[in-house]
Amino acid sequence: MAARATINDVNVEAMTLLFALLTVVAGCGVVVLIGLSLASRSSPPAAHWLATAGASALTFAAMVATVATAGSLYLSEVAHFVPCRLCWYQRIAMYPLAPVLWLAAWRGDDGVRPYARILAGVGAVIATYHVLLERVPTLETGVCEAANPCTLRWVERFGFITIPVMSLTAFLTVLTLLALPLHEDAHQ
Repeated sequence: MAARATINDVNVEAMTLLFALLTVVAGCGVVVLIGLSLASRSSPPAAHWLATAGASALTFAAMVATVATAGSLYLSEVAHFVPCRLCWYQRIAMYPLAPVLWLAAWRGDDGVRPYARILAGVGAVIATYHVLLERVPTLETGVCEAANPCTLRWVERFGFITIPVMSLTAFLTVLTLLALPLHEDAHQ
């Protein structure tokens, strides 16, 4: 007798697909912003677009951090995927970014950028190691528990998007947004 999919299974499938699609969109956004940054050195229209994006960077970064936070909570609390130790370390870096970036965006406080970059940078390093560990389990250094290994792939969409890839993409997106110039004359 075939096992029937429950409503929760269908919802988890739909949500993980949504998170994977958001990961692809964020990755494409990073590529576009890097392309605009390179083009802005010789193209005034590209510099204008980059400065326009830079003016809203804190808000966009706050949105990314909020979606990443909500997504990780959904995966553990609703889908019941147990976070490994590296997942917890990434959460430690991501969770404070959401309220801090929202507050900074609301106050127009660009002074938060260096501090947010540190959190996002630490998270990106941990996420990079986690992605590598998923691909090459022999790199494991004892940081993870045998009962809850960091190599377990709860989600794999499009053949490469796993939860650590989603996390890494979120951190890289936040870092890219926080690196945007604040003014149009930043590259001139």
